[in-house]
Order: sequence, then C-alpha cells, then structure tokens
Amino acid sequence: MATNLNSHIWEPWMFRAINLASLAEGQTSPNPLVGAVILDEKNRLVGEGFHLRSGEPHAEIGAIEQAGSLAKGGTLLVNLEPCCHRGKTPPCTDAILRSGIKRVVVAIQDPDQRVSGKGIAFLKESGIEVVTGILEKEAAFLNRAFIFRNRTGRPWGTLKWAMSFDGRIGLSNGKSKWISGEKSRKRVHSLRAKNDAVIVGGGTVRSDNPLLTTRGIADIEPLRVVCSSTLDLPKEAQLWNTELAKTLIFYGPESDARCLENLPSGPERLCLEENTPIKVMEALAQRGCNQVLWECGSSLATKAIQQNCVQELSLFLSPKLLGGVSAMTPLADFGFSSMEQVFKLKEVSSNKSGEDFVLNMLFDNYG
Repeated sequence: MATNLNSHIWEPWMFRAINLASLAEGQTSPNPLVGAVILDEKNRLVGEGFHLRSGEPHAEIGAIEQAGSLAKGGTLLVNLEPCCHRGKTPPCTDAILRSGIKRVVVAIQDPDQRVSGKGIAFLKESGIEVVTGILEKEAAFLNRAFIFRNRTGRPWGTLKWAMSFDGRIGLSNGKSKWISGEKSRKRVHSLRAKNDAVIVGGGTVRSDNPLLTTRGIADIEPLRVVCSSTLDLPKEAQLWNTELAKTLIFYGPESDARCLENLPSGPERLCLEENTPIKVMEALAQRGCNQVLWECGSSLATKAIQQNCVQELSLFLSPKLLGGVSAMTPLADFGFSSMEQVFKLKEVSSNKSGEDFVLNMLFDNYG
C-alpha cells in the first residue's frame, strides 16, 4: 500500500518511469529494469532516464543529469528503491542528496540484500521525504525476473512452444515446420531478445539444427544453451558458430566427454555435478542471467516444469489440425492420477499474431 494519501498524483508519473524502464528489457542483467522521472517544485517534468545495461549509469543518474539545477526542491519517481552501495557505479542515494531533491517516490523495495530497505532508510535519515508503494503491483511484475532470481537463486523461466489447435507440435513422422506463421516466428525473435539465455536439448539440435538468435533485434544476442545428457551431438550445427552468439553446452558426469572432441572449439563446455534443469538454472543465475527462455522438446520441458524451472508459458496457437494419436505433443507424462494434482495457470495476456493466437500465462504458484 502507498504511504501517501495523494498517491493519485504520482501514479501517472510512475507509469512513465515503469515504461521507461521497460525500454531496456533483456539488456540490463544481472541488474533490474529501472526508470526514473524528476519533477520540479511545480510538478513539471524536468528530467528522466532509464538504466540501459550493467556498468552504465543508473536511471536516477541520467534523470538528475538531465534535470540539472531544476532538480533542487523537486520530486524523483523511480520504480525500484535507489541503490546505496557501490558496485560498478557509485551509490544513487549520494547523487540524490547532492541534487537537492526533497522527495523520492518509490514503487517497490529492492530485493537485493545489499540494498533491500537500506536505500529508503538512508534517504529518510538524510531528511528526504520518501513515498513508497506507488504502482507496486505493476512495478513488481516488470521486474519479476530480477525479484525471482534474488529470492530463489535461479532465473525466471519462460517455456515457449507453437502448437496446432488440437495440441500437436509436430506430425507423427517428426515434421514440424512450420506450425506457426511467419509473423509469429518474428515475434519469437523479439521474445528471445527479452531473455538472457535460450535453452534447448540435444534432441532439438539433432532434429531442428536451430540458430536461436534474435536475428539482430538484440544488441547482444542471448546465450544459446544446449543441455545434453549423452553429448551425442552433430559435428556440424548452426549453434557451433559463435561469431553470431555465444553457445554453452551443459553436460553431466555420466556423459562421455570424449564426444566433445568432435565439436568445434567455439562453444563453451561445462560439466555440472548433476545435469538437471535446476542445476542448469542455478549455473545461469551465477552468470548473471535474470530471465531465460526454454525452447526445448517435450522431455526436457516436462523436467523443467517438474523442477520448478518454468514460471511462465508463451504459447503460439495456430488454427490448424494435425491429428494423430501418436503425433508430437509439447509435454511428456507428469504421472498425475487425479485432477487435484495438475498444474494450474493464470492468464497474463492473449492476442493475435497474424492468423495465430498468442497466450502468455503464469503458473499459479510460480515461486
């Protein structure tokens, strides 16, 4: 809840800060998405900014620099608590004090334990009025991946698949190109651009030979991840060309590492103590990934869901009927014996993409 009875005054400007923050989606990891707006004493816009990527100035700094002397006596609105520690950049709280800003309006507290409430406390102790809880729900949803990684130690996982109206992702003979339309395929490129890594299994590499890039949409292509239990991978594959994007191969101690000698030297290789979705996600979190996209086959997708490595679904539903009892389906058997055991989902959005329908859904208990 907001701590200010005049919260309605700040909501339109906080919307602006949130929208600014979203402009850098997919670029800021391991940092959060942050936008900032500065109003003068008469609540007129005098400065704004957003954090573009790790190592570059935070949103508050950009807004303060733009506002200049007009920030004095004004109000700063930011969708995440200002930092009070020195990382790759100096503390934002120090810059706020120097600017002469008299009020800071914050949507949510930073989940990072280096900050978490300390930035707000420092500002209050320094005599600055602090208003919290403005558009808290919207701000939390924008940074759901950053919040989730700080809380659980693994990235937010989104599972994507394209399927027919009768729930098939391919024919009985394995043919699956193309279920979705061209517009939807381009939309997948944009979806990848919002993620830090894209994960597939060895079976997908063997059957589809995917490229897994954004086709130039992202300034920095997401890390392409291959999870292989056997390392029975083709000697030639588009993923082995690391000039376009980096590739990382995860495998376990049970795999025959000699198979890697047949592959080009470009992809990074990493043996995990246990080659499971949750260990893969923990390793990616340690590399600073906030959000990853699963584009894998049914077996790996099922394991990822079972190990709580998928929090969101992005489904492309094509108006086609494939039929066939043995046709390919997006998930394997969960082993449920009653309807009380099934996973429950809640809708985030639904819209059209050409002839296709796109559904974005969250797991009911995604933590």
